Amino acid sequence: MASDCEVLSATCVRPQTTNSMQAETPVEQHRSPNWDKPYLVGCKRVFDVVVSALFLLTLAPLFAVLAALVKTTSRGDVFYRWQVVGQGGSPFTGYKFRSMHANADELKAQLEPLNEMSGPVFKLTNDPRVTGVGTWMRRYSLDELPQLYSVLKGDMSLVGPRPPLVSEYVRFTEYQKQKLAVKPGITCLWQVSGRNDVKDFDEWVKLDLDYIRRWTLMLDLKILVRTASEVFAGSGK
Repeated sequence: MASDCEVLSATCVRPQTTNSMQAETPVEQHRSPNWDKPYLVGCKRVFDVVVSALFLLTLAPLFAVLAALVKTTSRGDVFYRWQVVGQGGSPFTGYKFRSMHANADELKAQLEPLNEMSGPVFKLTNDPRVTGVGTWMRRYSLDELPQLYSVLKGDMSLVGPRPPLVSEYVRFTEYQKQKLAVKPGITCLWQVSGRNDVKDFDEWVKLDLDYIRRWTLMLDLKILVRTASEVFAGSGK
C-alpha cells in the first residue's frame, strides 16, 4: 500500500516531532486563507448538514441493529455520552455507541501505566474494557456513527481535528490547544495517516495543524475518500 503522504501528496506533510514544537508560531498566523472565505466555510457546513442528515436517515436500520447488540450483550446504556471540547475550547456532549463495559471510566486510572500514547491522551491496544461487540464495532468505526448527530447539530464537522475529552483538554499545552482553532471532526488527517502507528500526541497535533494550514474543500473530500477505504479495510482498533 502506498504511504498516506503519497495518497494525499498535495496536502499531507509527514510531521517531524521536535522539542521545539511548542515554540512554533501560533496557527492563526499560518492557517489556510480559505477559513476566512465565508462562501467556502458555508459550503463545508452545507455539505456537513446534507451528508449527515442523509446518513442518519439511510443508516437508521443499522443504528437499530447496533443498539440492540450493545444493549443485549453487556450491561449499560446504548450510547456513551462523550464529554469533549470543541472549537475555541467550548465543551459539548457527543455520542458514540458504547463499546466498553459500563465501568470503563472508573477502570481507566488502573490502566494509565499501560498508556501507549505520550501526552495527555490515552490509547491502549487490546484495551480490556472493550466488549466483544465493541471490538467488532471499533474495527469498522461503527461506534462512531452517532457523531453524525453532532455534525448535524453543528458541534462537529465531517472532517476536522478530533475533539479531546474534557479531562484531556485541561492537560493540553498552549501548542496543543491550537488544534481546536477550527471545528472538530469525525475524521482527520491523523486517522488516514497511520493513526495506529502514531504514539506521540504532539505528532498527532502536528497533523491537525497541517490540516488547518492547508484546508480546502478538496482536501476534505480526499480525507473522506481515504477514510472510507480505511473503514472498509477494518483498520480500526
